[in-house]
Amino acid sequence: MGKKGDLSNFERGMVVGARRAGLSISQSAQLLGFSRTTISRVYKEWCEKGKTSSMRQSCGRKCLVDARGQRRMGRLIQADRRAALTEITTRYNRGTQQSICEATTRTTLRRMGYNSRRPHRVPLISTTNRKKRLQFARAHQNWTVEDWKNVAWSDESRFLLRHSNGRVRIWRKQNENMDPSCLVTTVQAGGGGVMVWGMFSWHTLGPLVPIGHRLNATGYLSIVSDHVHPFMTTMYPSSDGYFQQDNAPCHKARIISNWFLEHDNEFTVLKWPPQSPDLNPIEHLWDVVERELHALDVHPTNLHQLQDAVLSIWANISKECFRINAT
Repeated sequence: MGKKGDLSNFERGMVVGARRAGLSISQSAQLLGFSRTTISRVYKEWCEKGKTSSMRQSCGRKCLVDARGQRRMGRLIQADRRAALTEITTRYNRGTQQSICEATTRTTLRRMGYNSRRPHRVPLISTTNRKKRLQFARAHQNWTVEDWKNVAWSDESRFLLRHSNGRVRIWRKQNENMDPSCLVTTVQAGGGGVMVWGMFSWHTLGPLVPIGHRLNATGYLSIVSDHVHPFMTTMYPSSDGYFQQDNAPCHKARIISNWFLEHDNEFTVLKWPPQSPDLNPIEHLWDVVERELHALDVHPTNLHQLQDAVLSIWANISKECFRINAT
């Protein structure tokens, strides 16, 4: 015997199509695998009522949370994203005559597209800093590529002697957890590292300066006078260049601000937004250096070798690479 009962919309269309093509009830039943009664009923409904879709009600228990209830539950979620399932259920039941259980709440939320997930971690940004970041974006939204070519980007970065291999997985038996071949060695503070300061623009790759200690205002003043000033006056002789620096304490020191004021007729310091979301394209060049360090056939074994490797990699960054990142 063929399939009985109500059919899906697709199956009903097949029945109507077969009968309209001139097949008899028996031929249609044999071709489609449905019972003669079903073929006759579906085709009759189409002829008399033009019915082409199943109107059969869904089986199972009626949903306790209707469309209105879903809207109410959605408002509860919007009001408190961190509420536990128990709290959502309790709050929902306060305004209804028919209470629901946590399982119903979970099913309803999933039907609405909600799932419990860990939130992304982002820096806490004050209202004032949000406004300043928005002001920066609006002030530069119409800058062209040619405008950004006049910016010299700068930043500091630290490179470790020992690199973390991230999350490593191995194959071992239950009693091999302390086998030397199943261990990953670690070195405190990465075995030390080297700090460097660098700058570049679309026109050329700038200097990379090793920093032997934590950079303070005095050390940064030496970098500004010995490296930033000659770079800017050489690359932008028409005084149309912009020098970018972030808002690190040593960058905002009074002696640094006074130095820039004395030379404001030679170039302009780009007003950088607080808590900048890594807009500085030099971050891409640091990534290039890091990847090249990982790819070395012979890895540095001391800080002196590491510094030499970083300087060498920086000096060999291609023009195509830093120009793409500068714009």
